Amino acid sequence: MLSVTEAEAIIFNLVQPLNNQYDTEIVDLFAADSRILASVVTSQLDFPHWDNSAMDGYAVRYADVQQATQQQPAILEIIEEIPAGYQPQSTIQKGQAARIFTGAVMPAGADTVIMQEYTQREENRVLILTPPTKPQEFVRQRAAYYQSGTQLLPPGIMLHGSEIAVLATAQCTQVSVYRRPRVAIFSTGNELVAPDQPLQPGQIVDSNQYALAALVRQSGGEPLILGIVPDEPGVLEKAIAYAVSNADIVISSGGVSVGDYDYVEQIVKFLEGKIHIQAVAMKPGKPLTVATFRNQVIYFGLPGNPASTLVTFWRFVQPTIKKLSGLVEGWQPKFIKASTRQELRSDGKRETYIWGKLDLQNGIYKFHLAGGNQSSGNLINLAQTNALAVLSVGQTLVSPGEKVQVLLN
Repeated sequence: MLSVTEAEAIIFNLVQPLNNQYDTEIVDLFAADSRILASVVTSQLDFPHWDNSAMDGYAVRYADVQQATQQQPAILEIIEEIPAGYQPQSTIQKGQAARIFTGAVMPAGADTVIMQEYTQREENRVLILTPPTKPQEFVRQRAAYYQSGTQLLPPGIMLHGSEIAVLATAQCTQVSVYRRPRVAIFSTGNELVAPDQPLQPGQIVDSNQYALAALVRQSGGEPLILGIVPDEPGVLEKAIAYAVSNADIVISSGGVSVGDYDYVEQIVKFLEGKIHIQAVAMKPGKPLTVATFRNQVIYFGLPGNPASTLVTFWRFVQPTIKKLSGLVEGWQPKFIKASTRQELRSDGKRETYIWGKLDLQNGIYKFHLAGGNQSSGNLINLAQTNALAVLSVGQTLVSPGEKVQVLLN
């Protein structure tokens, strides 16, 4: 049985990110949110596009106003008014100024902007009452933020509002992004029924497919739902073979323990899959199968208990999907230290994951233990949780107020 650290290293080393030549697609900028950029973006525009004013005020020559005071103001003739979006028509000469507004193009001859609060206007003249601290004050210089032809955005980043704003400003209305990884999902077990079916004695509603499909989407993947597969070797073999042929990642839940009806591992071997992991020293989530196939498909056989399924997904599968998707940074599991509000216990035999809620109080992260039984079969108290406290092997107690490592979901 592998440690969690050993299992993590094996799994993440198996992941080969999507190819930036063949695994890409072009999307409209409105559809680019949360997609992974596949190629370098450059622009033929400088940012700012031209010298412009950072304030409402007056465009002047620094030499004319550097000695101005309230007692002896510099008096300048106003020769033009320049609102945003207007192309200046005049050149500022000695003793002249232009009324200018934020974002407006600087007129030729001017090199500095005086805030209107430091001036006094008298008809077509302006009195400069306070000198600028330096030349080019309140002037945004052309190409100060970005020079045309250089890298604007690197590949391998996730696009959100700020990046999309940059792309729009660069007039890049279509972008090359990685396709979403295809993730096949199915549940195994004769006892399972779909949520819309009548529940008979001894049967269990299959929640895992629905939870996994949602988590796959949140991780940037595209779920391929294959339904419930009974514990029949022939049917299970067809399901796994289909999934491996049509997805980048396959996730099954159930059928990976040591019961008489647990056939997943033997079928994976029959289909020439190479098994890398069969069990991990973690609680919940010990019965975990990880395999690869010749077409580089990664197979995750997750345990069937709902909490075990979700914990192993958050710990191993979610980072796998993110890395496969082309994300260069930030795909790894995220851990922080938090102060626990309640006592946390473990038998210390395996790395233990305890679900709860993390929030920030007075600058300190606090972990709140989820109420109720922390059984791997108790799905109910997982609702509204967002973090997992992690107790290492040999750690049996974390007292209230003590720090604990927390995995963010």
